[in-house]
Amino acid sequence: IIDVFTVIFDKFIVSLLYNNGGSRTKVYANRGDNITLPCRLEGQSSLFGNRIKWAKLEDDSSETNVLISMGAHKKTYGNFQNRVYLLEVDDNDATLVITDLDLNDYGTYRCEIINGMNDKIVEVDLELQGKDSLSFTGVVFPYSPRLGRYNLNFQDAETACLEQDAVVASFEQLYGEWRNGMDWCNAGWLNDGTVKYPITKPREPCGGVRTSAGLRNYGRQDKSNSRYDVFCFTASLKGRFYYLIQPKKLNFDEAVNTCKRDGAEIAKVGHIYAAWKLQGYDRCDAGWLADGSVRYPISRPRKNCSPTEAAVRFVGFPDKKQKLYGVYCYKPQP
Repeated sequence: IIDVFTVIFDKFIVSLLYNNGGSRTKVYANRGDNITLPCRLEGQSSLFGNRIKWAKLEDDSSETNVLISMGAHKKTYGNFQNRVYLLEVDDNDATLVITDLDLNDYGTYRCEIINGMNDKIVEVDLELQGKDSLSFTGVVFPYSPRLGRYNLNFQDAETACLEQDAVVASFEQLYGEWRNGMDWCNAGWLNDGTVKYPITKPREPCGGVRTSAGLRNYGRQDKSNSRYDVFCFTASLKGRFYYLIQPKKLNFDEAVNTCKRDGAEIAKVGHIYAAWKLQGYDRCDAGWLADGSVRYPISRPRKNCSPTEAAVRFVGFPDKKQKLYGVYCYKPQP
């Protein structure tokens, strides 16, 4: 019954969007949280009950079904099975509950309610917890792959951030980081499909010396064909980040295996930034990370260790066969 209903339901979407418009809201949550996405039909309920569909909107304009409800019949889909349900405070409540939030859950959701009298569509943006308009708890970091700068379309950017235990940052998150002093002259994707970069010290190669400090804006870009770096955002560590002391330097494969033998995994770029920003982690030893880059976090600037500013220092993407570096590991909470 539910699968037939899916087909029937989709026929209503265009007319609902045209006739009723819709509302949009944002919800912020941390990984591992149980969260609610609000959706409610105002007015009198139908005698036949409400038909409800929740879907996650994808970047290619497709959608992934999350939950469909028609009276007593309910069905959940894919990775959402056994993790989502309707709150159902009353007959008009279509609020969705998602449990044990995962990085892949972040994005835009659409709630559609059809009852024959007061149909409604609501879109909810689910974003990683960590900010209000002026400040946030988390860290934004610029990212480019081994191929070098300006090699990511929007889909590549999303994948790159997820692979580094992060999500693509929002405008508000980048703005908050800029207010805290972030200065970066490479343009990167944000989660709304725009491209920007933060400048606190105006200079000729970065918009000119006569321009004011702020977020330089390239506007919306072609998500498939335009290529930039990306600004990623991570807000918490669900485990222990550490430098694994070894008697000798390691190549990349040795670094991966060394962390495994210690019951951990090689750390990701999001891990090192979160440990540095949120925990004050400081270590003046360059170490391998999972993407093949070598970095080290300095929260207390000193001679030979980022003397001018606190930062995660980037050594580069060296030849993985070189035995010149240590390794940073990450041990998730059990």
